Amino acid sequence: MRRSLTLLSLIFLAACQATSTPTATQPFDWCTADTPPDDACFASKRDPTSGNVTLALAIAKRQATLHPKADLAWNWPAAVMLSAFVDLNRVTQDAAPLTFARAWLDFNIAAGYKIASSDSGSPVGVDVPIWKLTGDAKYKKPIDDFLAYITHDALRTAEGGLNHLGTTDALGVALWVDSLFMFGQPLVRLTQVTGDPAPLNEMGKQVGIFIDKLQDPSGFFHHATENLLAQDPDVFWGRGNGWVVWALSDYLRARQMRGETDVKAETALRKLATAIINAQDPATGLWWTVLNRPGETYLETSATALFAAGLARGWRIGVLGDEVLPVVAKAMTAVKAKIVTGADGPVVTGVSGPTNAGTFEVYKAVKVEDDLQYGIGAVIFALIETSGLPGQ
Repeated sequence: MRRSLTLLSLIFLAACQATSTPTATQPFDWCTADTPPDDACFASKRDPTSGNVTLALAIAKRQATLHPKADLAWNWPAAVMLSAFVDLNRVTQDAAPLTFARAWLDFNIAAGYKIASSDSGSPVGVDVPIWKLTGDAKYKKPIDDFLAYITHDALRTAEGGLNHLGTTDALGVALWVDSLFMFGQPLVRLTQVTGDPAPLNEMGKQVGIFIDKLQDPSGFFHHATENLLAQDPDVFWGRGNGWVVWALSDYLRARQMRGETDVKAETALRKLATAIINAQDPATGLWWTVLNRPGETYLETSATALFAAGLARGWRIGVLGDEVLPVVAKAMTAVKAKIVTGADGPVVTGVSGPTNAGTFEVYKAVKVEDDLQYGIGAVIFALIETSGLPGQ
């Protein structure tokens, strides 16, 4: 029987990247000088009465109606959507999104789950805040299993990077950009909930490795490295870079809440933000699914939503400057245009399907679909994070 585990003390070595230094100016997200925002401040800075948040709530409630048994699989697509539902509850205090997320956890805990990869670890990002809210011991077991996976089970690169496929080397021991969100959100939320710095320090260690191995001089991140699938070296995947900009902003926010910073991560985020800004389609406000090949593939919703959310959070914490605000505003106009009114409520359209690292032709061939769970999650994150911003 597996014991409750904490991350090994060697993870604290990652803290060398994060030093305790005061913030020079008060970030937009802080309601009181020198006091990190509490839940009430978090909500007020996102304007619970805004049209954006109202739309996000309508999208979430439609999904709950479509899946009344909350029997979605324990995997990353549902985890992305339900992580956004948890944030939506924080802003609105509407019980429906949180009730659905908890029912989903209850279903999967009872049915049985397995954590053996970044993707199958991502549901713990939903579990952590619900464990905090309820104190129910049954929600602690997925956390313990996730920590055991991170500490003992997952294969790692020579540098210590977590293998995207976790316990299997079928595609080599490889880093994929998706992982920064998939294992990152549980790690960040664990430190925020428990105060234990070890999970956040592990995230900081991974951020540094991913920057070194995957960030291109252009600022964009490659999809994967040390991966057995054939890849074109000059192809940059939209949603993959979306996961990164959101994960970096979320990680840096958690550091800031502790009075810490990570200069390497901040520099990487600024470089990525510059590349993202320059790649936005001027006609639509969207981004192409292959960022550096405009007009050769298709414009895509989930990448656009993640860019808007990540740039907005980076601005909220003061890491990114005012140059992102018109970019975010244009992106959100485009995202909302991709939400259409169906017979039973708002439908999120134009989301590319699950995508493996590969050649340009691989990305081009991925089909676009409606109402994919991770696309819904990305859009809800964007609607929440951009509400309450100047000019929104």
